[in-house]
This record gives sequence, structure tokens and C-alpha cells, in this order.
Amino acid sequence: MTQQELWNKKFSKDGYFYGTNVNEFLKSCEHLFSNSKSILCLGEGEGRNAIYFAQKGFNVEAIDASNIGLEKLRKNALSKNLEIDILCMDLQDWAPLKKHDVVIASYLHVYEYQRDKLFDKIELSLEKNAYFIGEFFSKNQINYSSGGPKDLELLYDKSDFENRFKACKKIKVEEEIVHLNEGSGHQGEASVIRVILQKK
Repeated sequence: MTQQELWNKKFSKDGYFYGTNVNEFLKSCEHLFSNSKSILCLGEGEGRNAIYFAQKGFNVEAIDASNIGLEKLRKNALSKNLEIDILCMDLQDWAPLKKHDVVIASYLHVYEYQRDKLFDKIELSLEKNAYFIGEFFSKNQINYSSGGPKDLELLYDKSDFENRFKACKKIKVEEEIVHLNEGSGHQGEASVIRVILQKK
């Protein structure tokens, strides 16, 4: 099953699988980049983060493999009179053609063997002093029933971030237990890795 087929299956149901509220950790980091202009949202799905930051006045670009998720994002943006650049593609095929002030992600499901390539591209897409901020399910999430993949190859360890992003300052790379309330897809106690990196 391709990434598009996998996520289209999740997003084809009525409503928003992960709700419509911005990820709480991303929201809590907003003060770091309040003077920034452009935000790139990776694996943005149905658009809850993109909508939030577009409403805050950022120039937002959103990438996801699911055309169904992005169509929900497009319609929601249209109803709110927001302009968001939308790109439907698998992140493995993404080539960063411009730089951004902030790159964000909540729960990117990327296999271990694909991370070197993708993380290099994320680093390339950051302006000097720009931030990469994300929340990811840790390998310990396998013990929780609040959402996320049941494949260890799709879950993360702190070293995934500590040993990559050589051109970035590691402001935060921490594993934490949090309570998720994000639509029907993420509900309950979860083990996550919260990441704040800044391009040197």
C-alpha cells in the first residue's frame, strides 16, 4: 500500500481524523518564531496546523501524500478566506526548492531507512536561524493505545534527531509522556519526542 492509499483510507471518513485544533506542542513554540514569515508544514494531512498558522498571518505551504486530506484542507482554507500553498506528494519525492523560516511536523511516519534523506532535505529547506519543530511518536509508543503506528520502524528514538541535523543547534530533543486529545486518531496518554532545532 502506498503512502497515498494508506492516508486516503484514514482521511476518507467524515470529519477530521485528528481534529481541527493545532498540535499543542507546535502552538506552544509559536513565540520562538512570531516574527517569521514563511512556514512549511510537512505531512500536514487534513490541515489543522496549516490553517492555524495561516490564520495567524504566516505564509503557509503544506505538503502531504493524501489528496483526500489536502482537499479537506483546501475547502477549509477557502471557507476561511485563507491562502495556503498545497503540494500533494510523498515526502520521499519532495525536493526543497526554496527556504523557509520555520518547518513544522506533527507525527511524520517515516521509516528509519528513509530518515537520512528526508532530514537532510529538511535541513536544506531552512533559512539561517530558522527552526525545525516537531512532535513524533517514540518507540515506547508501542506500549500505548492512543494512536500511532504499531511498527517500530516507524517510531522514533532521540538519537534519530541528535545524530542528524549537523547544521542545527539542538534546543530541545526530549522524550515525554503527554495526554493527546486530537480527533478520534489520537486520544489518551502517549510517549512522544518533542524537537526544537535551529539552523546555525
